[in-house]
Amino acid sequence: MSHAVVFGEADDRTRAQLARCLDAEPGALGVLCADNHLGYAMPVGGVVGYRHHVSPNGVGYDIACGNCAVRTNLIVRDVDVRRVMDEVWKVIAFGLGRLNTERIDEHPVFDAIARSPVREQRAMLQTARNQLGTVGSGNHYVDLFEDRADGALWVGVHFGSRGFGYKTCSGFLALAAGKEWGARVDDSMDAPPTLIALDTPLGQDYWAAMEIAGAYAYAGRDWVVDRVVRLLGAQPTDRVHNHHNFAWKETHGGETLVVIRKGATPAQSGQRGFIGGSMGEDAVIVEGVDHPESAKALYSTVHGAGRVMSRRQARGKTKIVREWRCGNYRNCDFAGAAGRFRRGPNNETPRCPKCGHKLRFEPVEQQLAAGAVDWPSWQARIAAQGIELRGGGADEAPECYKRLPDVLAAHGPTIRILHRLRVIGVAMAGADVFDPFKD
Repeated sequence: MSHAVVFGEADDRTRAQLARCLDAEPGALGVLCADNHLGYAMPVGGVVGYRHHVSPNGVGYDIACGNCAVRTNLIVRDVDVRRVMDEVWKVIAFGLGRLNTERIDEHPVFDAIARSPVREQRAMLQTARNQLGTVGSGNHYVDLFEDRADGALWVGVHFGSRGFGYKTCSGFLALAAGKEWGARVDDSMDAPPTLIALDTPLGQDYWAAMEIAGAYAYAGRDWVVDRVVRLLGAQPTDRVHNHHNFAWKETHGGETLVVIRKGATPAQSGQRGFIGGSMGEDAVIVEGVDHPESAKALYSTVHGAGRVMSRRQARGKTKIVREWRCGNYRNCDFAGAAGRFRRGPNNETPRCPKCGHKLRFEPVEQQLAAGAVDWPSWQARIAAQGIELRGGGADEAPECYKRLPDVLAAHGPTIRILHRLRVIGVAMAGADVFDPFKD
């Protein structure tokens, strides 16, 4: 593959996907990190250095997806992990379209959205307010860890800019195709890379919108981690925070490049990153090392373990249905069939027959045929490891992922491990939550 460096193993289709991204601008530089697998238009674990362009579907639909980990002043042996995970599950919102019930009235990121040069982003201000501090679905999580060196308790999260970032990406993909904001575009795995010249008004608008989505993702991760720390009655003593779906202007080999990382952690010399494994394995805090191999990697490393099994293969055949669910989902588990309730004469939302709260009409995944993963068996194995699991599903079982030690080893001298973190609590959206968001 011309101008590309590959760490670890990569299948032919993933290599071809990166090759298409490099061919889009002559002389572009490329990297596949060891956690690589197919993405939408650009592979996850992929890094591309362009000279004149930015790529919205290179950055991805989940703009500024990333990780944040905070070390606390608590020792795990002094913490009731089961009780804490019960509280996390009640307090933090997981799932598609969930709203944060703890109102956040003031935050600098809301001012940035209100001043966005992109009218359509400004119009999403209320949605952004409602979803700030929510985690979403897919492989996004809130975890508790024990530092293997000294028993310190860490809180770690993984998620991005939620619906705000998704609509920003899809909107610019439509504009770049000559369509109106919100129009449908090719969002298949094999969609061609979309490049926008940075010296055009559209390129400048995308860059500004991407940075605003990045600030929103940072704010959300900080809020969730800090909320869990408050729930613990703890104090933060260290924080490691990175995007891994983003574009940066960086100097490499004496020239300025637009470095797009999708599912890749920036790892400049001395720069720290938090990298999670599967729900059954250690996470790590790493630091970039100044080494010739690091330069070849465009100072990038893995963002996680990397998938080896598709979600569909893991969970089996499903279909998407919509059903009424109690909006008071933290305290009420009521769910009813789609046709059982009707809106009132003035379009009033029906009420939950169990607790009286307003119902929500939500998409959920309904199982039709079994998949390759025996999820109940994995739940038992996770519990036997002493891990408190809330939510999750077959498509997040450890067998769906590579092993994090293997992909880290593939990056050899480019990084050093500072902390090994044993996972003791995992919270993520449940198996029946539909996850339409990509990358």
